[in-house]
Amino acid sequence: MTVIPDSSPVVLLHGWPVTENHWRHLVPVLGKAGYSIIPITLPGLGAAPEGSQSFRKTDLAMWVRNELARQGITRFALIGHDWGATVAALLTAELGSAVTALVVEEEILPGIDIDIPAPGRDYYPTWHGSFNSVPGLADHLVPTNEAVFYGEFLAQSAGPPRIDDEAVNSYIQAYSRSGVLEAGLSYYRTRSGDVADVRRLLTGPLMKTPVLAIGGRYAMGSAVAEGMRLLATNVNGLVFNSSGHYPLEQEPIETSQAILAFLHRYHSTEKHGLSTKPTMLSRLKTSD
Repeated sequence: MTVIPDSSPVVLLHGWPVTENHWRHLVPVLGKAGYSIIPITLPGLGAAPEGSQSFRKTDLAMWVRNELARQGITRFALIGHDWGATVAALLTAELGSAVTALVVEEEILPGIDIDIPAPGRDYYPTWHGSFNSVPGLADHLVPTNEAVFYGEFLAQSAGPPRIDDEAVNSYIQAYSRSGVLEAGLSYYRTRSGDVADVRRLLTGPLMKTPVLAIGGRYAMGSAVAEGMRLLATNVNGLVFNSSGHYPLEQEPIETSQAILAFLHRYHSTEKHGLSTKPTMLSRLKTSD
């Protein structure tokens, strides 16, 4: 994608087990507002990686930094979901003010011990982390059973609101491709290194980049903001009541507008001249 200089670039990093399709409702909203949209698929998340790759999240953050530098992008906002949010947070910690705004959708970083509140703790699955981490287990059990494996995780993590069947089928199809399973599992098998890297952040100065922490009531909820407050000084928390792990898919209008308001507030007004909208900004309330 060609990026126009000084056009408020916004980098999108999705998680597991979804694809760029996760952004399907957000992209038109950001495009209409004048942002340059740079969706990046992290290696192995719905597409097989090219060559050897480290899946430690600090290494993936540097991979993203290099990809952006190659495109001449040096100042941008970051929006991350799930593992993409962990990578986005680590990249923000590395680059500081080069990241003007950070949106974390449904992620508690490895090494941050925050309990998921009710009702999310009764819906969001916990089995997948251990299952994916055991060498050789998922590698042998998932092939030919991708629809059950990914389908069950997507259903459970979405909670009662669910996500639409067309999206689920597209995710299952993407993660059934050769090489994707093994790479996806590697995201979980670097946990000890990821925990160490995040805990190093906990002992350092807090990030000053403004953060919008988004949770779904039937998944991580307010724990997303609680976790990010251990890392950053300016955290706006939102919980969407009709969402599980995928607010941008389950409540796309409300979530997209909240993100747009946040970007207008922190990513656009200082350098790019886009106007803020008080009626939208008033919706950004810090969660309890």
